[in-house]
Amino acid sequence: MARQSDWLHQIQPAQIDALEAAATRLLRDGRDIASVTRSDAELPDLDLLLGRVAREVVSGRGFVLLRGLPVDRWDRATAAMAYWLIGTRLGIAVPQNAAGHLLGHVRDLGNDPADPMTRIYTTNARQEFHTDSCDIVGLLCLYPSKSGGASAIASSTTIWNEILSRRPELASVLTEPFTVDRKGEVPPGKQATYELPIFHDHAGAITGIYARAFIEAAQTRPETPRLTAQQIEAMDLVDHLAQDDAIRLDMDFQPGDIQFLHNHQILHARTPYEDWPEPERKRHLLRLWLSAHEGRDLPSGFAERYGTVETGKVRGGIRVQGITPSALLEP
Repeated sequence: MARQSDWLHQIQPAQIDALEAAATRLLRDGRDIASVTRSDAELPDLDLLLGRVAREVVSGRGFVLLRGLPVDRWDRATAAMAYWLIGTRLGIAVPQNAAGHLLGHVRDLGNDPADPMTRIYTTNARQEFHTDSCDIVGLLCLYPSKSGGASAIASSTTIWNEILSRRPELASVLTEPFTVDRKGEVPPGKQATYELPIFHDHAGAITGIYARAFIEAAQTRPETPRLTAQQIEAMDLVDHLAQDDAIRLDMDFQPGDIQFLHNHQILHARTPYEDWPEPERKRHLLRLWLSAHEGRDLPSGFAERYGTVETGKVRGGIRVQGITPSALLEP
């Protein structure tokens, strides 16, 4: 993959012009970003590209990088609206936290990464390999960091095949339930933790769901069964393989880059970073969690986290009592 470039798509000037015109019109009309749907903007040329992107993400290699959005000359509202319009072509945005944020802000907010209940994306610490609770995750780079903060991805299917070949007894462990914490983001009628295996052989595909930080957060609860030595060894092997130079692909984001990942087959991570001292230059990514328009068939156990596993239904995201989903321009 490092030697290839078919996963990198350059957005063309005419496509940018049409996207900018649509975003400007919607903002001029006073439209709230969260209310905008695919039908609110006709973008036939860009739709040809994004249709191919959607297929590559959900049914192909599982990731793409779009390059070329002119975020340096757009204000925040225009960049966010343009990004949202691109996202509507791949899926429907779902909430990313208990506040109901549909447009996430990946930025260092000074939170303590050592606190097991902290969402690591709100710090500048290393983020270990994981998946998010949605079909597709998108990241738009507004400002890169001073140093560090590289994105790394790895195929969870490749990792599964390597474990199955090397340590089949640990592969078996990874198909058995682990206790996962919700970090306080508890949907109505649900418990603070839930049970779900990391790997699933379902409908002709290997589907992964992995967030070790959430598994380890559950260990802070006295009622949670302690992780066994084999469970810890199995997760250690997942982490080791994800870091392997033969499996891991690194990406340095440029302003205007959009990365889309299929959570069901791709793990992603981030190196620690040093930020710029000026507040206006600090590393800032906009994030979308998307329920894919044409998503993969998921195991029934995913309903504990995704709400539903039905294809064609909006699934995934964080849903707690009393929230109103919103797309805010600031963290």
